[in-house]
Amino acid sequence: MQTPVILIVEDEEVTRLNLVSLFQGEGYDVIEAVNGEEMNQKLTDNKVNLVVMDINLPGKNGLILARELRQKENIGLIFLTGRDSEVDRILGLEIGADDYLTKPFNPRELTIRARNLLNRTVAQPVVEEHKSVVKFNGWTLDENSRNLTSPKGVARRLPKGEYRALRLMLDTPGKIFTREQLIR
Repeated sequence: MQTPVILIVEDEEVTRLNLVSLFQGEGYDVIEAVNGEEMNQKLTDNKVNLVVMDINLPGKNGLILARELRQKENIGLIFLTGRDSEVDRILGLEIGADDYLTKPFNPRELTIRARNLLNRTVAQPVVEEHKSVVKFNGWTLDENSRNLTSPKGVARRLPKGEYRALRLMLDTPGKIFTREQLIR
């Protein structure tokens, strides 16, 4: 199995270099970026398993970048930021971050959270699964991989929360749900 690759997106040099050193010390391959443009290039050039990103970045902020990332990738994402309000934490998680830590942070806690996330998200060899496909209004949902394919053939892997919300709506057509019911 290949060593997981972690992308650090942090514009503050000292913090970025400390994070690179921290994760390299844990045995991970680490690449770095200082802004969204560099992040996107690194994601194009490398098979990244986890992104650790600040929110306060030059150009597009981390919240916008996370939303864009979730539209095309389903890799682990941890926000590591100085923004510590409850609203920021909730917004970060709603956008799709798997975890949210504030600065200053405990390096050991960060590496444990990253390791646990990687253990859940890095592909493990699997035995052939029963193929279960749901078709509706021209769309196709592969329940094993959570891939949703549009009528035009565009496929996208749904994050777990979006998949659960879609399954809930498909299982009970015509029913109206509250926001709370959909995010449960």
